[in-house]
Amino acid sequence: MADQQKLTASIIIISETASADPSTDKCIPTLQKVFTSLGASKWEITATKIIPDDVTKIQNAVLQSCAEGVNLIVTSGGTGFAVKDVTPEAVGPLIQKQAPGLVHGMLAASLEVTPFAVMSRPVAGVRDGSLILTLPGSPKGAKENLEAVFKLLGHACLQAQGGDSRNMHKGGVEKLEKEAGVSAKGGEKKVGGGHSHSHGHGHGGHGCGHNYGPGHGGHQGPKAHTAPEERPQQSNDPAQGPSRRYRQSPYPMLTVKDALHKIAEHTPSPTIIKLPVNESLVGHVLAEDVTAQESVPAFRASIVDGYAVIAGSDAPSTKGVFPVSMISHAQAGEHQELQKGQIARITTGAPLPPGATSVVMVEDTILVSKTDDGNEEKEVEILTDEIEVGENVREVGSDVQSGDVIMQKGEGISAIGGEFGLLASVGVKEVSVYKKPIVGVLSTGDEIVNHDREGDLKRGEVRDTNRPTLLTAIRGSGFEAVDLGIVSDKPGALEQTLRDATRRVDVMITSGGVSMGELDLLKPTLERQLGGSIHFGRVAMKPGKPTTFATIPVKSNSGERIDKVVFSLPGNPASCVVTYHLFVLPSLHQMAGVEPRGCARVKVQLDGDVRLDRQRDEFHRAVVKAGGDGLLHALSTGGQRSSRIGSFKGANALLCLPAGEGSIKKGEMVDALLMGKLVGDV
Repeated sequence: MADQQKLTASIIIISETASADPSTDKCIPTLQKVFTSLGASKWEITATKIIPDDVTKIQNAVLQSCAEGVNLIVTSGGTGFAVKDVTPEAVGPLIQKQAPGLVHGMLAASLEVTPFAVMSRPVAGVRDGSLILTLPGSPKGAKENLEAVFKLLGHACLQAQGGDSRNMHKGGVEKLEKEAGVSAKGGEKKVGGGHSHSHGHGHGGHGCGHNYGPGHGGHQGPKAHTAPEERPQQSNDPAQGPSRRYRQSPYPMLTVKDALHKIAEHTPSPTIIKLPVNESLVGHVLAEDVTAQESVPAFRASIVDGYAVIAGSDAPSTKGVFPVSMISHAQAGEHQELQKGQIARITTGAPLPPGATSVVMVEDTILVSKTDDGNEEKEVEILTDEIEVGENVREVGSDVQSGDVIMQKGEGISAIGGEFGLLASVGVKEVSVYKKPIVGVLSTGDEIVNHDREGDLKRGEVRDTNRPTLLTAIRGSGFEAVDLGIVSDKPGALEQTLRDATRRVDVMITSGGVSMGELDLLKPTLERQLGGSIHFGRVAMKPGKPTTFATIPVKSNSGERIDKVVFSLPGNPASCVVTYHLFVLPSLHQMAGVEPRGCARVKVQLDGDVRLDRQRDEFHRAVVKAGGDGLLHALSTGGQRSSRIGSFKGANALLCLPAGEGSIKKGEMVDALLMGKLVGDV
């Protein structure tokens, strides 16, 4: 490795026996020895873990290693045909890029020992830059499979992490083989030592020597008709019909906290654009500090209505009768110089005539005489001689000096603040801001019809409430919303609509089609047809469990690869609105540079008992009002069924209720997310 930085690896042992008694495991020290003997200078094992044969636990362990940025994740166990062998089913859906060559290499090494090597079901591939490899459950089988491909893994990991393939491949295959210490020319066909016949790819305990050969009375083993790399599915394959759809979701159940972390991790960074200083700035966040181009005021100005005078030690007393030689209004124009013994009538904000030092308030004067036509003052008596130099004068730059930083990066331009006026006052013509994402909204389903369609509904038809509700919410949040309409539950139609949308919008929000039915096509379409990555597909919350967050790689107009964000929200109306405020809004804020992100979190006092859900955290619709006691009070909107959009009538907050038994009682304090403005006193 050119930079001498070690690659990292984690080892995950999957075994019921070893998870109950770790002392029975022999695989961890065996695999550690492979890394030490074959790659001590290049590899560092950062974590080891033993877990039972459970799909969710396997997926969570792999995803945790991916999140930690580990280069190589090696699992051992659960790749056979036993009932509890579920490693391929757990790991397969997580893989974003399949690695059939590595699978072939491992199987080929085993086939040199016995034809029954085809009974193994390994999978391999890349997820989020981490290379994942599933090995047999016995120490010898795991060791031999890892040794078969070990010297190639460093190169694969560097590529998976985003290494420059062009530079890495300079010199051709021969150079790569030499660097890896392998050869295809009859010299070094194998990396490790001799093979053993006891591989134990099945479930069972580690080191127990499970064989490839016949067992349980010598009956012939099942015959596989497909290669292992052909069997793992990314998600339900629409082309295979309902018989191939999953009976349970392959996506790990994330907590809300973990889901928000995934969103923050995979939401694209803000894009910086230049905008003119006009009304279009409202709602944007500054991407750079802004400095004043001009001083404010740009001239010495009066802060009162009165008379400009010459004061100071070398001037005559300001007390007495003086002729009014000129008038200075708050408008552009040239003024003659004020001479000693003269005064000039001046209005608030008007520039001082050249030569004037101070301004006397009109309250400190008396009119002595008028001009012959009676329309103007001729002489005025000033009643005080205590006027000082600079009195009642706003000096040049006393508000803002040219070159001062008047607004800082990260500050927003609000519709109610004075930010726009400040920018305009100092001569700023253009500023750098973060581009606000454009959001497209799409409803899916053959049963969905426009909410304003004339006539009665046919049997099975449903009026589209989610799309207009989301469009309103997005615009109310200060973002541009694009109506993408309703798309049919047909794979081709959905794929084309999403492809077209990637050219129009930065974020796509869909509703419906994310559950387990045969027509729920969002997830397979995103993964299979659009090459997207689903970062989570289930969240342990109520409502909104099937919420899905994904990114789709596309080419920008300039040819660079960028990600477009997709939120697939549940079809039930209440679930849709809750998940918009909880998940979509923080992502939009992140892309627009808005801090803090998402809905404001406050403490509220319950004005009634609220029952908890036993299994899932709940986001309960409520009305929050400011009380006369200085507290915020919350009242439930009633029934919280996810299909009940009426539960949002008047609601301006979501109560954050933890999973648990019983109820939270009236008068207790809970957290709430504010979706809108507070309403009057209780």
